[in-house]
Amino acid sequence: MSYTVPPTRTAAVVRQLRNEIVTGELPPGTLIKDAELAARLGVSITPVREAIAQLSVEGLIDIAPNRTRHVTKMTQKNALELIDVMSVLACAGFEWGVENLTDTHLDLMHQRQKEFVEGLRTGNVLGAAAAGADFSTIVILASGNRELQSMVDLVVARTNRILLMTPESDIWQVWIDGHQEILELLERGDKTGATTRYKQIYTEYRAKAESHLFDE
Repeated sequence: MSYTVPPTRTAAVVRQLRNEIVTGELPPGTLIKDAELAARLGVSITPVREAIAQLSVEGLIDIAPNRTRHVTKMTQKNALELIDVMSVLACAGFEWGVENLTDTHLDLMHQRQKEFVEGLRTGNVLGAAAAGADFSTIVILASGNRELQSMVDLVVARTNRILLMTPESDIWQVWIDGHQEILELLERGDKTGATTRYKQIYTEYRAKAESHLFDE
């Protein structure tokens, strides 16, 4: 996830719709209408249709055989499968990248952790989610495997839908504590311990998502 300004209208529409979906402003099941979106966002139909196609690839919008589009519904099964996939990809990237971390990387990770915590404190869940994702991205990119990062990017918005409930949700604490302990381990040079702690985050995250977010 990035803080940069989108380079095209399509990218801007993708970002806007993605944000509205992951924050719940566009709830699951919402009917997506091209013309209404174009009018609301002040763009032509073309970037809206291109954005919908992109978000369909990301799994945030479902396109039915009759071409109607709805915001994808999140079931417990779907949520846990996403967490499992994200865990495999992100943990592999972390393990591959951790050996290549420099002091500059660590400084960036400390900065992202501060932004993560501050975003939650001020209720800026989108900013917090972006900073939290960047914390992991720094390590994954240190592996030099950009294909892996591209795969992670495809599912990160979908998994963020699980987290982005309220800034007060205690599920965020799993990431806050995990990141802080990882930084402390890395400062001590314990890269193996940091990798183990990163994997533990996903174990705890999955358990909390299963027991709290889908307590039916």
